[in-house]
Amino acid sequence: MAAGHCVGGRVHACETVDKTITILAIANLQLICHFMQKLRPAMNVLTRPVAELMPPEKQRLAIEGFFGMMDRWGVDNERSRRILGFPAERTFYEWKKGKAIRVPEDTLRRIGYVAGIWKALQIVYSDAKLADGWIKRPNAFFGGQTPLERMSAGDVTDLAAVRAYIDAARAPWS
Repeated sequence: MAAGHCVGGRVHACETVDKTITILAIANLQLICHFMQKLRPAMNVLTRPVAELMPPEKQRLAIEGFFGMMDRWGVDNERSRRILGFPAERTFYEWKKGKAIRVPEDTLRRIGYVAGIWKALQIVYSDAKLADGWIKRPNAFFGGQTPLERMSAGDVTDLAAVRAYIDAARAPWS
């Protein structure tokens, strides 16, 4: 409310309210700035790439887990490479042999989506065979494609779409 536009001749009261709101807004901004300065070191950690925060041993375990899920689902190497974001063929096979040293952030993100899909399927389906078979069954939501076809289309957003779909399906059980 702008000063001088109050109803019933209460201009002075309105100016006081406007000033109070302004003072409160400034106080809130000062508090936010104070907390942001305190949080800055933690925020820097949070904005660092995942690959920098995750030790090489954990990256190797992530790759190992990925290949375990792909084996469980019966996914061939070409589709597995696409899901991982098309790493060089030599790199892919080194990873598959368990020789991952450093894994790119995009690949770790993709593995995270796949792990989330796998976990959500285990929650939705009490039968492991049904859970593991779901990715190979055509799904109207994906235009008749199987979830695996969508996941292996090559873009990380395809993995995100499958993850969002199965997360929505599991919501009642979460």
